[in-house]
Amino acid sequence: MENESEGSINLHGNGGDELVDLSDQVHLLPCSIKYDGPCSVSHYFKPKSTGMEVEGLRVDEAQFRGRKLQGTTISLPEGYSGFVLGKKGRGKRKASKMSEEDSNCWEMNAKFKNMTYWKHDSLPSQHDAFLRSFHWLAVAKVMHQPVGAEDLVSASIELEKFAQ
Repeated sequence: MENESEGSINLHGNGGDELVDLSDQVHLLPCSIKYDGPCSVSHYFKPKSTGMEVEGLRVDEAQFRGRKLQGTTISLPEGYSGFVLGKKGRGKRKASKMSEEDSNCWEMNAKFKNMTYWKHDSLPSQHDAFLRSFHWLAVAKVMHQPVGAEDLVSASIELEKFAQ
């Protein structure tokens, strides 16, 4: 028998306060950072525009630990939002005293409508897997729309054309 785990996400924010909008401040870096805590990121990480455009994408440039990064800011598709989630605050109890149920409770801490993704070996491109993954959202939407009678008639006509 598998060990199943359940959790919850509170999509109403953290205690009714207005959610912080982090648009233009969310970055996807091509690395892993083994630190989780406060840091004055804006003091060290200073993206700037290159004035260059590639495949319709405005290219920005930054340095991270001495490595040149090139990236572009993309808007999330219409109807979608990004959220920063955090473990639901249960006071200052020790981890050993938290139940498994408590450890799987999350809440929204911030939201965003765009993000900058960075590359270090090449320029951002419309052909990047990250950007192409957003195409699936449009495909999924079409696949899950109800099919009407006129759609069935149209499909039947097209199928008959292929059979001839």
